[in-house]
Amino acid sequence: MLTVHHLNNSRSQRVLWLLEELGLPYEVRRYERDAVTMRAPAALRAVHPLGKSPVLTDGDVTVAETGAIVEYVLDTHAAGRLRPERGTAAGREFTYWLHFAEGSAMTPLLFKLVFGRILETPMPFFVKPVARGIVGKVMSTFIEPGLKLHLDFMEQSLAGRPWFCGDEFSGADIMLSFPLEAAAMRGGLGDWPNLRSFVERVQARPAYLRALERGGPYAFGPGN
Repeated sequence: MLTVHHLNNSRSQRVLWLLEELGLPYEVRRYERDAVTMRAPAALRAVHPLGKSPVLTDGDVTVAETGAIVEYVLDTHAAGRLRPERGTAAGREFTYWLHFAEGSAMTPLLFKLVFGRILETPMPFFVKPVARGIVGKVMSTFIEPGLKLHLDFMEQSLAGRPWFCGDEFSGADIMLSFPLEAAAMRGGLGDWPNLRSFVERVQARPAYLRALERGGPYAFGPGN
């Protein structure tokens, strides 16, 4: 039995969605973030040394990292579904987007989150103007331009087609959903209509909605 070690409001929601798309039976073991630190509980370290989610267990096999989990499930349980044929142009594009999701798309979003929280951190009043100046400079010269560059690239890649590998929905779209949902929640996708439509299509899929029911509250989901 496949078991998803699922942390609320995390990347592991994509793993539940993948399994729902494939119609595979699985078990969900829920973990809740600390309400103050937002970190995963120590109990996850009993599953994987880093104590992060998602983690998938399949018998005596343990797989961490969302992209690795998606590849493992597609390689071992999907019977060729949700991925183009290997060795083809579409197959190479699939591999690219699968890794782009965490390797490139999430980086500027994480920087934006971290630097945005600096100003929320308690500090002496005389330090705040300095911190605000540094954060503002980094945001305007590095983070925001980098985020726009990546969103523009993804926007152009969806021109004239519904999914990142063409007309067929794939595991790469599942991987890319999280950074685009995060972007939509943290700043909006008003300037990127193709990406906005992509998120709307994703969030309307029956398997996506079933995964929300299994996973519980999800801050990046529809209506949030």
